[in-house]
Amino acid sequence: MAPQLVVRACPPFRVAGQGAAKAVAGLERRAGELLDRPELERARAMVPRARVDFLAGRLAQRLLAAELLGVRAQNLAASYSCPQCGTGPDVPHGRPGYTLDGVPVPLLLSLSRAAGWTLLAAVTAPAAGQRLGVDAEDPQRMDFDGFDTVALTPAERHAVASLGGTALLRGRALLWARKEAFLKMTGEGLKRPPEALDVLARAGVRDLAPAESGLPEQLVAAVALG
Repeated sequence: MAPQLVVRACPPFRVAGQGAAKAVAGLERRAGELLDRPELERARAMVPRARVDFLAGRLAQRLLAAELLGVRAQNLAASYSCPQCGTGPDVPHGRPGYTLDGVPVPLLLSLSRAAGWTLLAAVTAPAAGQRLGVDAEDPQRMDFDGFDTVALTPAERHAVASLGGTALLRGRALLWARKEAFLKMTGEGLKRPPEALDVLARAGVRDLAPAESGLPEQLVAAVALG
């Protein structure tokens, strides 16, 4: 079976208005049934809004993995991988992964959040050594002085120099999403200076249009696969 990229967007979880308390209680109950102890312990240390987003994202990711693998979600065990902390059931952060009956499942996963939305990416039947990263961004977050200096290479700064207003923010966000996706794929994170990573035409990195990502038009996204 050839590797296949699957992308799915999940809308923000409502925590206000009529029925919100019941919905949050339902989310937490479902999380208690499906998520592993390290995930739940990490969630408990968060403020309420962040905890809801975290639980919703982890549940969506686990359910997507179960769907693609054709197994029950409760039979999966989280096994994250961090360059500093290692890999295993007690690592609640880093590159996501799961095991089934103690065996790593043949699935690559990546998750990103922006403006309350969760973006999931998965690759089924990945080739040996293949890696995945996805990122979603809200262009409004790029509206501050000095962004280009600390985040973009000289060539990238030149590419957005003629833009202004909304187009400039979107251009910055697209470049930043590509960088984040690539650095998630490699596992480097922001240990690698973003202003030294050029993604204008980097192999394996591409933008995800709203029609493919499922995100609203005002957000941008990118995926890295290599």
